[in-house]
Amino acid sequence: MDERPTRLMTNQAVAGILLAALTLAGSASGQMERIKVSGTSFVREPSGRPFAPWGFNYDRDARGRLIEDYWEHEWPTIEDDFREMKTLGANVVRIHLQFGRFLPEPDRPDTANLERLERLVALAERTGLYLDLTGLGCYHKPAVPKWYDSLDEAGRWAAQARFWREIAGRCSRSPAVFCYDLMNEPVVPGGKDDAGDWLGKGPGFGGKYYVQKISLDRAGRPRTEVARRWLVTLRDAVRERDRRTPITVGLVDWSLDRPGALFSGITPQVAADLLDFVCVHLYPHAGKVQEALDTLKQFALGKPVVVEETFPLACSIAELDRFVQGSRPTAAGVIGFYWGQTPEELQKPASIGDAITRDWLEYFKKTAKPSDSRK
Repeated sequence: MDERPTRLMTNQAVAGILLAALTLAGSASGQMERIKVSGTSFVREPSGRPFAPWGFNYDRDARGRLIEDYWEHEWPTIEDDFREMKTLGANVVRIHLQFGRFLPEPDRPDTANLERLERLVALAERTGLYLDLTGLGCYHKPAVPKWYDSLDEAGRWAAQARFWREIAGRCSRSPAVFCYDLMNEPVVPGGKDDAGDWLGKGPGFGGKYYVQKISLDRAGRPRTEVARRWLVTLRDAVRERDRRTPITVGLVDWSLDRPGALFSGITPQVAADLLDFVCVHLYPHAGKVQEALDTLKQFALGKPVVVEETFPLACSIAELDRFVQGSRPTAAGVIGFYWGQTPEELQKPASIGDAITRDWLEYFKKTAKPSDSRK
């Protein structure tokens, strides 16, 4: 049985007091500063104070629901989760936005969800958390609009550009938006996909489709050239509405073009050339921490590199700590996961997964610094 609604009701008064205190604290210290790229790291503007992303992917709740599944009727849950992430020591939260929830029809954006996104941005401002807004999600395959999947490459890219114009148009005014991540784990297939399936093999972790194709037929074009054209198309769409907020893309660790190895078709070199900084998703394996660190170094190409996803899925907390500590000379920030339950709520874990999550959150809180600068 889900005990979360009861906890929310019993904590309603305390939650209100905490939110008011956070709002007053924000007012006393002045408006949130924007984040901008400075060399291979980030700084606040205009103060110039360093900023190192240290936070969470808030991609689902403990029941596997995506944020758009419950933010209409359970907004207090989101407010509570933001306060909890702040208390744990986070300064950035990665939000995964589903394409179909914002563009259900080709020429009709969902204004209600766009307004809820604006409300989320306002919540981030009040709690002092920066947002990594990741778009174009198709994590629940049955929820992907049929018209969207039926488009050819040019039509799909145009629809994705429309999505980003709508999102950036709503969010450009807020300093709480740390960045726009154009897509989670895009790939350019090596050949032609005759089945016409835009999603990667799956479902993956949690029954979701995280990998998405940006082309079904290279038609003789180099994979990296397809990637380049796609990135430019979406980058330019964002810049039509927002000239300042940094832009990135969430790359898999197999984005390195190595002989005989699996390759996503989008290299970190292409991303670094066209975008403001580079993101990579890295999950160290037991006994292979140095291998993960060596992979990370290949994404550092003169711009900030952020480990946008990591978690002790295949290693111990001690090994994950070795990875996090070892990443400091290379990575400008690290982002893990939070699924709506605190370490205290997981003290009696119902599964091995809950126990791993509890240990991760306790590690995260212990490792968080009073200052955002972790170097």
